[in-house]
Amino acid sequence: MIFVNLPVADLTAATDFYLAIGCTKNDQFSNERASCMVWSDSIFFMLLTHEFYSTFTDKPIADNAKASAMLLALSRDSRADVDAITETAGKAGGTADVRPIQDMGFMYSRTFADPDGNVFEPMWMDMAAAANMSEEEFHMKEA
Repeated sequence: MIFVNLPVADLTAATDFYLAIGCTKNDQFSNERASCMVWSDSIFFMLLTHEFYSTFTDKPIADNAKASAMLLALSRDSRADVDAITETAGKAGGTADVRPIQDMGFMYSRTFADPDGNVFEPMWMDMAAAANMSEEEFHMKEA
């Protein structure tokens, strides 16, 4: 299981955003300081108020508008699913397409940021096509 702990400035707004992009809220592990947002049976986004997040680290909370702290790639079932979640994120208080769309034919990705600037990269890959490519062909597609 993977628990991604994310500091958020506004817990209600962040919770609403993650509900909009397809998560469900696990009320058993949520309260006024945290929302446990279920992405899948094995991946959870723990949205933590800055005050609560600060109890887990002595380091300052990153300003995601000025620095990149992480990039989470989220596998999707199709190009249409990549487009749908990115567009939903933009309409739900996040920012769609924080970098140009990447289309290598066998792999397609877009990016969005949540309201706190955490960056996600929904991506689709044709695994059969990727498996049949040589390393040289793969790197040519990246360029």
